[in-house]
Amino acid sequence: MPTYPHPIIAREGWPFLGIAIAVAVALSFTSWWPLTLLAWIAVLFIGQFFRDPPRTVPAEVDAVLAPADGKVVAVLNARDPYLDRDALKISVFMNVFNVHSNRSPVDGTVANLWYHAGSFLNAALDKASLENERNALHLRTPEGIDVTCVQVAGLIARRILCYVKPGDSLARGQRYGFIRFGSRVDVYLPADATPRAAVGDIVHATESILATLR
Repeated sequence: MPTYPHPIIAREGWPFLGIAIAVAVALSFTSWWPLTLLAWIAVLFIGQFFRDPPRTVPAEVDAVLAPADGKVVAVLNARDPYLDRDALKISVFMNVFNVHSNRSPVDGTVANLWYHAGSFLNAALDKASLENERNALHLRTPEGIDVTCVQVAGLIARRILCYVKPGDSLARGQRYGFIRFGSRVDVYLPADATPRAAVGDIVHATESILATLR
C-alpha cells in the first residue's frame, strides 16, 4: 500500500482547500466584503478540518492506540458483529473540529474487510454503530489477536475512505483512512482486554492508549 507523509494538510483536503482559496481570492477583488469574509472563514475551516499532524507512537507494545481524535463515547462489553464474539467495545466520536485521519490501533495484517451502506444518524448515538454507513477492518496482530476497527459515517459525514485491503500490513499509528465531516470509529477487542480510557475522555489518534491486550 502507498505511504502517506504528513504535509500538514491531508491529501484528501487539497481539492477542497484549493477551490476555497480560489473563490476567496476572486471575491477579494470585488466589493462583496461580507461574501469575501465568509469565503476566507471557509478557507480557515477547511484547513483546520483537513489538517494531518504527525504523531508519536507510545512505547508500550501491548497497547491499543486510539484510531481517531475525539471523545470516547462508549466503553462496554458488547458483541462484535463482524467476528461474532464477545468483545470489549470502545468508541471514539469525532466532531468537525477534530483531525479526521484514521490510524491503525495495533500492529497487524488486514485479515478481512467489510463495507456496509446505511443511514447517516448522529454518530454520537450508539445505534449508529449498526445502522450507519460503515467500513470494518479485521486486523490480526503478530501474536494472533483479533481486533476489529470500524469507520462509521455520521450525520454530516458522507464519505468513508479506506486505503487498505486484505493481506496488507499495518503498523501501530499508520494512517489507513479518512472520514469527511464528523463521524466515529469503533474498536472491538478481545473480552479480556483491559480498558485504559473512560467515557468522556478526549483522545488523540496514535498518541492516546485506549486499552491493553493481555
